[in-house]
Formats: sequence, structure tokens, C-alpha cells
Amino acid sequence: MNDGQSSRPYSGSMSNWLRRSMKFLTPAPTDRQHIIELLHEAEHHHLIDTGTVAMMEGALLVSELKVRDIMVPRSKMVFIEEDAKLADILPEVIESGHSRFPVLDDKHAKVLGILLAKDLLAIPINTESSFDIKDIMRPPVFIPDSKRLNILLREFRASRNHLAIVLDEYGEIDGLVSIEDVIEQIVGEIDDEHDIEDEEFIRQHRGNRFTVKAHTPIDTFNEYFASKFDDATFDTIGGLATDEFGHVPGRAEKIEFGGFEFKVLRADKRRIHVLRVIRLAEGREPD
Repeated sequence: MNDGQSSRPYSGSMSNWLRRSMKFLTPAPTDRQHIIELLHEAEHHHLIDTGTVAMMEGALLVSELKVRDIMVPRSKMVFIEEDAKLADILPEVIESGHSRFPVLDDKHAKVLGILLAKDLLAIPINTESSFDIKDIMRPPVFIPDSKRLNILLREFRASRNHLAIVLDEYGEIDGLVSIEDVIEQIVGEIDDEHDIEDEEFIRQHRGNRFTVKAHTPIDTFNEYFASKFDDATFDTIGGLATDEFGHVPGRAEKIEFGGFEFKVLRADKRRIHVLRVIRLAEGREPD
């Protein structure tokens, strides 16, 4: 999870621009689907580029989605225990690449605070014996899983918090959500993990996360992941994924099959370009 400093150019300014633009469209849109159709018509006539249309669609989607739709579930949270030693925390921080971590009690039932990785930089290496994570952790922010994303984004910007703990209807920890998770619904993946070099088909990132070009040959995918996808009908992993979707999927659509989760990072109306791939735990049932 990055700090999400790129949020300010979007949200409010995007919606204001959208409202002003709608004044010049005839006939006037009657619902959101009509707005999207008008945007695609404008794109077809080269009045708006594809990237702008994608962001405007994302801005509309943010007002419909709720936190539960995009949050990182509890089972996938990377957290720090309250009694963790400094020597144990540092490798976890480095390996995960995150900038913020929930601090949980010894029973993993309560979030006591939020640890910012940058706060560890001020701690001398030789202070292990006197280190207490409670001295540097920040107060946690709790939100219900039913909160709408546009409201959450506004609250993130107003409070300058970048991470919130999601609670279910019983007040139990349900997951977490970052400002980056919300912004990605508008602009797509913020990090450059899907910027694979031309000669690469597959790139591994943090943990069990991979970026895969859609035109990766299935036999190359099978060799890399020791999988057994059939290449008799389709040549590429993108073709196989499209067949599993049953349609040409849009950005952020996800599907699980063959022991993997496939999420579309880049696509157009004709084909998928880049996929995020996560290998599922053996025996795991789809969400």
C-alpha cells in the first residue's frame, strides 16, 4: 500500500469537469448508463481519449461501490503483533513493501493502532531492549464495510489518513482499505507493477502476486507456474481467460479458475492486455 499522494488531481476536479461537460451533450443524460454511452460515443468520434473515458467511468463507479467491494479481506491483511520485536518487524516491512500496518493484540481480535514504516527510520538499531511499538503507532480509523467509496475518499482527503480498518456489522475486523485502493477504481493500478519490459511475459512482485502479459503463450505460463492449462484451443493466457469470462472483460474484472485468480489490469473493447495473477492456496474455495 503506497501513501497515495496522487489522489488530489482526481475525485472532486474530475466530477466537476464531468458535470460541466454534460451541459453540452444532447440529449441530456437520464441515468448513469446513458452517461457512459455518451462518453463512449464521444470516444468513438475522437472527442475524448480512451484513458479519459476509463477514468470518468471509474469516477462514476466509485459512487456506486462500497468498501466491502474493494477491501483487502482480513485473511490477506499484513499486520504486526503488539509484542513483536524490532528485529522481527523490519523484515516483514521490507518484504511486504507496504507503508502502513495494523497493529493487532496477541489474540488478533483487536486493532490497537497503525504502524507507519517511516516511523521506524528514527529508531536507533541498538534500542531493541527498550523498543515498544505502542510508542510510535498511530490511532486506527474504523469504518463500516457498507460505507460508499466516494464518501470514504472525501474523508481520507479531509483527515489525511491513508488507511482504514473495516468492521463488519458485529464490529469485528473484516479487512482494511487504503486510499490507493479507492483511487485505483478511478485511474487503474497506481503502482507500475504491470509495466513489464518488452522481453518479459511474467513478472513476480510482492509475495504471491504476478503481472502477466495477456499474449503470454500458455505453454510458457504452464512452465513458469507448473500449471496444466490446455493449449489445444487457445494459444495465449489472455485468450483462455477471455473464454472463461465468457466475454471480453473490462479493467478490474476478476475470475478464478485452475487454481489462480486473474484480474484484468489493462484491456480495451477487443482484448485483454495485462493480467494480475495470484496463485490460490491449495483447496481454497472461490470467494
